[in-house]
Amino acid sequence: MPQNMKAKVAMVTGASSGIGRATALIFAREGTKVVVSDVDVTGGEETADIIKKVGGDSFFVKTDVSQADQVENLVKKTGETYGRLDYACNNAAIPGPRVPLIECPEEEWNQVIDIVINSSTYVTLS
Repeated sequence: MPQNMKAKVAMVTGASSGIGRATALIFAREGTKVVVSDVDVTGGEETADIIKKVGGDSFFVKTDVSQADQVENLVKKTGETYGRLDYACNNAAIPGPRVPLIECPEEEWNQVIDIVINSSTYVTLS
């Protein structure tokens, strides 16, 4: 990552494990302050704690990214704490339907769309 990432602020959704956690840790390694977000409180707090233990600056906000008001709160807390947001990594996702699309219940499909697509829009608009 470029040197100019030091003293910047990143917000990573879906950061309690996997790719989201790895992304948050890379941002932190580069000197970026990291706001960790997920519905998984235990995993999210662990990610923020790992960052702090290696000398980084981080905090966790429980957020269901399918809910616009919760995303707005996440962005607001980021601004209140760090005064800015430089990078938004919209990583939150859930597995898609395990059936052919024609057989997928509408509620399940809507949940996938809300988390994978709409959440990125909510972050951008907040």
